Amino acid sequence: MPMPDPSELKGRKLGRVLTKMGVVTREQVHEALGIQKTRRIPIGQLLVELGYCTQKDVDAALAGQAGMAYVDLSDLELSDEVRDSIPAENARAYQVIPLEYNQKARKIKIAMKSPDNFRAVDDLRLLMSFDVEAVVADPERIDQLLEKYYAKEESMVDVVSALASDSKFQGLAERGTSIDLDAVAEAAGDNQVIKLLNLVLLQAIRDRASDIHLEPFENEFKIRYRIDGVLYEMVPPPKHLGPAITSRVKVMANLDIAERRLPQDGRIELTVGGNPIDLRVAVLPTIYGESVVLRVLDRSNVQLRLDKIGFREDDLERFRHLIHKPNGIVVVTGPTGSGKTTTLYAALAELNDVETKILTAEDPVEYDIDGLCQVQMNEEVGLTFARALRSFLRQDPDVILVGEIRDLETAQIAVQASLTGHLVLSTLHTNDAPSSIIRLVDLGMEPFLLTATIEGIVAQRLVRTLDPKVKEEYQPTAEELLELALTPEDVRGRTFFRPGHTDEIGGGFKGRMALFEIMEMDDQLRELVMKEASTAVLREQARRRGMRSLRESGLMAIYEGLTTIDEVVRETIAEDS
Repeated sequence: MPMPDPSELKGRKLGRVLTKMGVVTREQVHEALGIQKTRRIPIGQLLVELGYCTQKDVDAALAGQAGMAYVDLSDLELSDEVRDSIPAENARAYQVIPLEYNQKARKIKIAMKSPDNFRAVDDLRLLMSFDVEAVVADPERIDQLLEKYYAKEESMVDVVSALASDSKFQGLAERGTSIDLDAVAEAAGDNQVIKLLNLVLLQAIRDRASDIHLEPFENEFKIRYRIDGVLYEMVPPPKHLGPAITSRVKVMANLDIAERRLPQDGRIELTVGGNPIDLRVAVLPTIYGESVVLRVLDRSNVQLRLDKIGFREDDLERFRHLIHKPNGIVVVTGPTGSGKTTTLYAALAELNDVETKILTAEDPVEYDIDGLCQVQMNEEVGLTFARALRSFLRQDPDVILVGEIRDLETAQIAVQASLTGHLVLSTLHTNDAPSSIIRLVDLGMEPFLLTATIEGIVAQRLVRTLDPKVKEEYQPTAEELLELALTPEDVRGRTFFRPGHTDEIGGGFKGRMALFEIMEMDDQLRELVMKEASTAVLREQARRRGMRSLRESGLMAIYEGLTTIDEVVRETIAEDS
């Protein structure tokens, strides 16, 4: 019996779909429904067990239920044009096979294993700029076809070489801001350019890159990845392809490709390997064209738990003590890219329960978390941290996160919020915990208000951690030890490690860990703040009262074989003893 039109089957119960397909009878469906009352397993599985139909029949019915056709691919042979319509990386990542391709109409028909794989359709529309029609086929046959046509992994070098020799892109070289927009738009939709950008994105996500930089210079167009805080250069495409690549990114991020004189910001949402990936896009006009940076926010790669971000047991206890206070201000400080936001998100994740109302003001909102009311700052329409914070107080919150205390007005409202019974979490840009007090005083805050509200300040840095598979033991030189103000006698019996030889990106490092310095305010420290004591005096008193400095935290990580002397010296400053 021929397969009914999928539109007739869409949304119907599975037993009814199988009946309309002529695969089973009504009596067989009723029999299975009777058994289902006691066994609680899907009706399709029961009908297969009873021998009334095959798994292939159930797969076809599930496709029909979703309004999709089920096709037989047993005799399928792909032409080179159809095969090349989807890059191998995308075909494998989304587990799909192209069946028909019309380049002029930008239409493609794909076969996939399950009708639930709707993200594949959405992402391919976004990545490839195609009108995508999807059908369902036998999963085993799709695996065979993927192995047959897409087993060889294309490298970036291959794609860049093909693009470099393609004459149709030669006319894209920029001369100032005069550029043929039609030519650029056409190049941005070219399959080879799309293939290159997809490779760049997939490779970056695979290598755990936090940022992708696409940068035009006078004689070259660079692609660089930031991995564990360090930039690595990739195979550069030809300079004249720069406008096509940046325009392709702008198309994906819904930005204006005609606007080349002003900065633009956007975002791209993808699913790679089943993980949701957010790409924040920032476009900046430079004298040689547009520079694009994509911030990769891989939610599966972030540990939003306090016990997973590097706190030592005693530091974790102190930090938990701070964030569980009913009111007051807790500040996390450090330079850009030191992990402050991750620490604060982990704190909010711990505080996030049914009884706690949490509001956040962020610029930008990096991760959306269930249970939090998150507000994106928008200075163009006047939505600043100060304005958002003022409105928060009328929203009956328990905990407030202010992305950053940038000015006196924000600081004053944060103080007001903490004095009226709220816990306020925020960030500052200072070198260490004690200097945050002076920074707030410099903003114009009264010392007596700081002593009444600040409960604790946490300074942090990120250092790269050694890959345990390739790290090697060694004896540091006297000069290296001097960098840490140590003598050979100080480290007698200690073991030091450095990265061993490896060809992998990262050079023997894998991942990063945080170093923390936690200054809890007590009566003595508050008294010093009231007397406007210097940073050095505050630091000395805090250390006497149990504060472990960033440098000391780094030393402990070195002694435990987690990181190197160079990493700690680069990220921390020596304290005056």
